[in-house]
Amino acid sequence: MQAPVRIAMWSGPRNISTAMMRAWGNRPDTFVVDEPFYAFYLKKTGTDHPGAKEVIAAGETDWRKIVANLTGPIPNGARIFYQKQMTHHLLPEISRDWLRDVTNCFLIRDPAEVIASYIKKNPEPELNDLGFVQQAEIFDFVRRQTGSIPPVIDADDVLRDPERMLRLLCDAIGVEFSDAMLSWSPGPRDTDGIWAKYWYAEVERSTGFQPYGKRKIELPKRLRELEQRCRQCYEQLHAVRLR
Repeated sequence: MQAPVRIAMWSGPRNISTAMMRAWGNRPDTFVVDEPFYAFYLKKTGTDHPGAKEVIAAGETDWRKIVANLTGPIPNGARIFYQKQMTHHLLPEISRDWLRDVTNCFLIRDPAEVIASYIKKNPEPELNDLGFVQQAEIFDFVRRQTGSIPPVIDADDVLRDPERMLRLLCDAIGVEFSDAMLSWSPGPRDTDGIWAKYWYAEVERSTGFQPYGKRKIELPKRLRELEQRCRQCYEQLHAVRLR
């Protein structure tokens, strides 16, 4: 019998993280969890997100209990536990020790793309909102702990060739690739966070990863310094991505 695998996929906002959760959730051997630290993050920071009170009321706000769930028995008797994680939700007061008990992977996206999408919801983002600094910090922690480079995948690469990149990712973490990851039925999932109604309309219409399309992005001048600070972190991980 194969050993269980707990995958913590660390992403910032406005990435393809929910589509990636769909891909893994479509596997018969996998249970997925959607942003388990979100309620804790909202309660601790007071960040004004759509439905924040509802998310806090429905979610777990004790980070120790969250960690216990993420490292404990995998629900539904599944062999793989896929954890969709937001890097900015892992606040400094949360112990990093539990990261040794999961397989940490990193989903990155070009900062210009992230910011262009993010400002549709929040026109004045701050550095900590975008998750790049936190992603680099988690990456560095995992690399120090393991003595090796954890798997990194870039959203653009995934959209260009989903099968190739998902095969590379599966190989890197020691699980067999499944064709079920390439397409899924439209609609919501029971495993989606209660916040899905505010954020997941596009994914709920999808049946697979969107085709790649190169865009020319011109960010407002006021955001260019922010984009450059994010890019420093992004390029650190981009240089070692699976390809």
